Amino acid sequence: MARSEQALGQDAAAAQALDQAIDEFDKARAQFRSDEFKMGLFSDLQSVFERAIALHSRLGQPAQAFDISERSRARALLDAVAGRAQIDRGEAAALDADTLRAMLRPDEVVVAYHTLPDRLLAWVLTRDGVREVTFPVALPRADLARLVDAYRDALIRISPNAQAVSDKIGQLLLAPLQVPAGKRLVIVPHGPLHYLPFQALRLDGQYLIERNPISIAPSISIAARLAQRTPTASARLLAFGNPAINPDVADPLPGAEREVQALARQFPGARLYFREQANKDNFLKDAPSSPLVHVAAHAMADTLDPLHSKVLLADENGQPNYLEAKDVMGMKLGGVAMVALSACESGLGRVENGDEVLGFTRSFLSAGTSTLLASLWPVSDAATEQLMTTLYADLAKGEPVQDAMRDAQRAVLANPETAHPYYWAPFNLIGNWRLQVAP
Repeated sequence: MARSEQALGQDAAAAQALDQAIDEFDKARAQFRSDEFKMGLFSDLQSVFERAIALHSRLGQPAQAFDISERSRARALLDAVAGRAQIDRGEAAALDADTLRAMLRPDEVVVAYHTLPDRLLAWVLTRDGVREVTFPVALPRADLARLVDAYRDALIRISPNAQAVSDKIGQLLLAPLQVPAGKRLVIVPHGPLHYLPFQALRLDGQYLIERNPISIAPSISIAARLAQRTPTASARLLAFGNPAINPDVADPLPGAEREVQALARQFPGARLYFREQANKDNFLKDAPSSPLVHVAAHAMADTLDPLHSKVLLADENGQPNYLEAKDVMGMKLGGVAMVALSACESGLGRVENGDEVLGFTRSFLSAGTSTLLASLWPVSDAATEQLMTTLYADLAKGEPVQDAMRDAQRAVLANPETAHPYYWAPFNLIGNWRLQVAP
């Protein structure tokens, strides 16, 4: 019906028909129990969501376009988060723009992107309303993917040209948003933008992290539910540092050991595991009952089979026994307020068609974790040590996690030897952006 109405030039009727179709998909989807089946169904239907979003955008209906974008993303993860939060809403529904706006504080701004095959859309959501952003350049999805890859490559190579590229991308993706400096930003990426370090984009001669506290959310419905569920955490830290693994597999991480010792000084009574004791058995045993979990180790992303992405915890009985994303999926981490994966590429995975970011991000949030720190590329041992010690010192004082992360990244940026974004920008703060540690 939508196709017929559109062929007749009846865009409003076509949009209404697509909205009805999406409602029917949601009802059908609720009948299935398998995550894989739900994700497969949503993946197959993304073109319908895209047509509906584009139509509502053309009709000048930003709130409706935003709502459909939000309904299209990370639905399997939203189901899992709603289930862990024990929210009695029947089938886990994405929150609409009006509900989300009412939950925002005056200094908070949500920016949600949606990549369509032929252009980029974005919405800016505040307590005062929702507006669609007009980009001066169309930015098709394939072009955005190449742009993100080129910038990541410049960062990982520590290229001196990275700043110039950052200025250009900032002008393309940030300037049209017109978000004032100082506002708290929750960025909801889409498609290739999941791999972009927004904190390292530049605007008005500054990195975004210098202008605004920032966090990332797979969907704002998920982040809002996590923020409601875990506003504060008790100051009990569990930390793993420098696990003993075969030196043929990866080098030791003495900086990771120092990092964990420094964090522990901020949190008296912290439970620490080093070298041989920093193993998977101790993680499985102690993590579910620890509000703050810190892992300073090597990690390996598996983009082909993201549930086999792994944190290299200590060998046991001379054999590797790594923590894989699939192990985390089966854990009950509803009591965990924050997990920091102070490791290489811990935030990478694969972005499915339904905008499900598979890998550790989905695994930890599905298991019940409220806030996650994860990295987008191989990290520097020394710079990460400074970043994490600054972050935890702020958290121990009761600072909100967004402010603590901002201070930590700026502390590394302020050192001329580590001023390149490669050193300070790999970590994303994902999920509950309001988390505070109770002093």
